[in-house]
Amino acid sequence: MDIEITTWMMIFFIILLVVNMWKIYAFLPNKTLEDDDTTKESHNELIALVLKTIQKSGGEVTLNELFDSITDSAEFDSKHYWRFNHNRLKKLLEQYYLENKDIYTIEDIYNQLKAQ
Repeated sequence: MDIEITTWMMIFFIILLVVNMWKIYAFLPNKTLEDDDTTKESHNELIALVLKTIQKSGGEVTLNELFDSITDSAEFDSKHYWRFNHNRLKKLLEQYYLENKDIYTIEDIYNQLKAQ
């Protein structure tokens, strides 16, 4: 059995590649974390909370006042939504505007909710 050095190198390379791929797979998180607020369910809960807060405010609320109202709400879980900030609120509102073509402002959202 006279195997050349390149063959041995190739065999060890493949073995080490398999071992390293297994190590990477073993340490990647496989389940969602408790405080993961990036899931679809968390997104829908935040949208529902934003809409409820807009409806309670009467539609005449600024972005900062809306943010403060949401974070002060009893329904808001600050441990779960620990990443929630002004930019996240803006992103949620922009996504809502994109999904509803006739909505452009917070007041438009209030008028839509009042009409329903």
